Amino acid sequence: MKQKKLVLIGDGQSPHLVKWARALAPEVQLWAASSRGFTPEFEALVPAERRHAMSTDPLHAGGNVAVLAKLPALGRWLAKIDADWLHAHYLTSHGTLAWAARRGWGLRARIAGSAWGTDILVTPEQGAAYRWLTRRVLRACDVCTSDSLYMARRMQELGAGEVMTFPFGLESLPKQGAKKQPWLFFANRGLEPIYAPHRVITAFANVAAVQAEARLVVANEGSLRPALEQQVRQLGLDGRVEFVGRLDAKAQAGHYARARWYLSLPGSDSVSVSVLEAMAHECIPILSELPANRELVGAGAGQGLILRDDEALPTLLADMGDTEAAGRANRAWVAEHGLFAPAVERFLARLQEIDDMKGAGR
Repeated sequence: MKQKKLVLIGDGQSPHLVKWARALAPEVQLWAASSRGFTPEFEALVPAERRHAMSTDPLHAGGNVAVLAKLPALGRWLAKIDADWLHAHYLTSHGTLAWAARRGWGLRARIAGSAWGTDILVTPEQGAAYRWLTRRVLRACDVCTSDSLYMARRMQELGAGEVMTFPFGLESLPKQGAKKQPWLFFANRGLEPIYAPHRVITAFANVAAVQAEARLVVANEGSLRPALEQQVRQLGLDGRVEFVGRLDAKAQAGHYARARWYLSLPGSDSVSVSVLEAMAHECIPILSELPANRELVGAGAGQGLILRDDEALPTLLADMGDTEAAGRANRAWVAEHGLFAPAVERFLARLQEIDDMKGAGR
């Protein structure tokens, strides 16, 4: 059978898009268009003649007119490729490009849209124009993917048709061997307002007040780092909270491996791959009260804590019971439900089924 020609459209400097490229490259004839440039790993996966860099610098907060200004060049490039599928990642930017290019240049390609979280859970709430655009892009997709049932329901409320739901899971289970430190906490979400890192510090401070051995490692970077460092000083936690910046995969795995507890308390989120990584390393996650987090811990899922009241955290930890058993259960749950390769296989099989069903009308 002839290999399917698929174009990834997203941020070629994102490790998440690289992960999709690693999974797809052996299975399809893979092309890629990036709103920025491409990482060296991406360049090794997709030959230069199959890549298109728009070389913009999109903002996390949106308002990225510069990306849309690259549409004519993208449309012409896609028209030459004549792909079977455009696979857009982050729907209110790259999904818009895919929809507009197909419409403006009469492309035969179908669109698969992968939602990443804020594009569905936050952006449509910023105004009527954003809601209209999100709805239009979702309706243009023959199939969408979501990493949580909660986000999938929101996508369907906004007009999506078929939504495949699977975690943006791990490529493999991490190796084990490091000894867990019972009172070591780890946090590595972005140091930006949406991830509420100030709450991570506050929650940890409540534990530190009653447990002398408690330590917290804070990884990643962001605009709030200076304010967080000041918060630590004001709380008298110097020496007990360590900021280690952005980590490579090996260093991050080491922190997961040693930590017993993992803190992730954002104000909005879908199923986080960081939480899955932590659980695979036998960490016990402490999560904010969000619907998607209920899909990770609780009945039928892994073991962890949903934190409603930061002051209650010491009591919740004391009531946790056998933490070693909880860690082993979390790793087993990820092994069964949180690996990426089987999900990508189902995704590609579904694209083929859609082509088989609709092929006669193309």
